[in-house]
Amino acid sequence: MKSRIIFSLLFSIFSGLQAIACEVCQANQPKALKNITHGTGPQGNWDYIIISVAVVIVSITLFLSLKFLIKPGEKDPAHIKNIVVEQKP
Repeated sequence: MKSRIIFSLLFSIFSGLQAIACEVCQANQPKALKNITHGTGPQGNWDYIIISVAVVIVSITLFLSLKFLIKPGEKDPAHIKNIVVEQKP
């Protein structure tokens, strides 16, 4: 069940990548980013550093949010999560 959800999520994210950039944008993009984004793309090395840092921050945030959403680790029966999450016998 979990693998089916993960596969569906990944498929929906990566299936649309080829349809994002138009022909004009493809000509103006650096070789590494062709068919991915609109616009002129990164203009210098600082842009790549900023994008890399943003990707790391978003990845860590996504990982931690999913981790604590799926298995929060709180055992207290009075915890607020028990309002939303049903306890399985």
